[in-house]
Amino acid sequence: MGGIPHDHYEPKSAGEKWVHRRIPIIGLIYDTLMIPTPKNLNWMWIWGIVLTFTLMLQIITGIVLVMHYTPHVDFAFSSVEHIMRNVNGGWALRYIHMNGASLFFVAVYAHIFRNLYYGSYKAPREITWIIGIVIYLLMMGTAFMGYVLPWGQMSFWGATVITGLFGAIPFVGDALQAWLLGGPAVDNATLNRFFSLHYLMPFLILGLTVVHIWSFHSTGNNNPTGVEVRRTSKAEAQKDTLPFWPYFVIKDLFALAVILLVFFAIVGFMPNYLGHPDNYIEANALATPAHIVPEWYFLPFYAILRAFTDDVWIVMFSSFITGGIIDAKFFGVLAMFGAIAIMAFAPWLDTSSVRSGRYRPMFKWWFWLLVVDFFFLMWLGSMPAEEPWASLSLIATTYWFAYFLVILPLLGVIEKPLARPATIEDDFAAHYGKPGDMTGQRLPGEKAGTPAE
Repeated sequence: MGGIPHDHYEPKSAGEKWVHRRIPIIGLIYDTLMIPTPKNLNWMWIWGIVLTFTLMLQIITGIVLVMHYTPHVDFAFSSVEHIMRNVNGGWALRYIHMNGASLFFVAVYAHIFRNLYYGSYKAPREITWIIGIVIYLLMMGTAFMGYVLPWGQMSFWGATVITGLFGAIPFVGDALQAWLLGGPAVDNATLNRFFSLHYLMPFLILGLTVVHIWSFHSTGNNNPTGVEVRRTSKAEAQKDTLPFWPYFVIKDLFALAVILLVFFAIVGFMPNYLGHPDNYIEANALATPAHIVPEWYFLPFYAILRAFTDDVWIVMFSSFITGGIIDAKFFGVLAMFGAIAIMAFAPWLDTSSVRSGRYRPMFKWWFWLLVVDFFFLMWLGSMPAEEPWASLSLIATTYWFAYFLVILPLLGVIEKPLARPATIEDDFAAHYGKPGDMTGQRLPGEKAGTPAE
């Protein structure tokens, strides 16, 4: 599918022409800023700029923090304390970086659930969606490795528990775990490996983010109606779209300013609220914390991991038919990663011909139950690994998989969707009135003296 018809960059000065012939970077920037964007986007379309800004914030603060950090088990904890106490502005850099990870995941979860509701994963955006899931997996890996670097109690024991999961993989688990740790247990080699990967992976995320954004040059952006921009002519496309600059850039920057106001209030007044106090105790392999929990953004999948115990029938059945190869621990690992991977198959599991959840009355109920289920899993992940939390986690996990594997395919068959607007222009007019109705001001492409249509 070709891009939306619009005016492309044409160099005017001799200098611009010289550069454009050799490397068309100016044209690429221009086409990105002026890309036609559906004019009916709502406030849920602001998370892209929040994610991009937060990624750059994390990279910049991370580079500065690395200048003062020592990746060695004997000095890592004290080097973090040195940053907090002795480096000029070090406390601010560390708290911004630490809470920046939370902002990153708040934005990415809002971004994912918005896409699930409005069907942004459907054709022709399947690859864009899968790239987004890969970015999310890299984010989780980067955040986990970064959490180990302060070398506090929760850092050490969190690394011990999570890396122990790889040992559950049949046949190659022990070798894989030893390779990941650099030895038989979490130690200096582990810290060095995690430090190296934590520094590298954000740049991989940045590269994939560029590809993720670039893909919209071909597919265009989705919108709340799920109706595609008309591509038959530039005139038709202009009725459905506005240039990304200045309309949506200013809107996104306003939203970003409001979010950053809240973010810096947290950094300034309650920076440790989302952390764990045990991580201000230096790592000690001989003292196990009473309750090992990961960061809040891992909790839903941590609950899924712990939901499958030896007395769950599906675990017993899997263990029986595989001769004990698949035990409860390995099944939990499969379920945890499967809960993320299954989202990548949403474009094919959702059989409905209607893209947006706005026009799917039955879908809305099941979707909002999924959102509640996600937060319920998050809460369960913070609870001890005992009853009744284990059983509740199993119920919540069952719904997560049932939503994608059973409910989405069935809804496409049995649901009767509501009528959709014929064009984005019609939807925009229904919400905001036709051009000139309220103020008499002209929209881009509307000629002077043209009566409002």
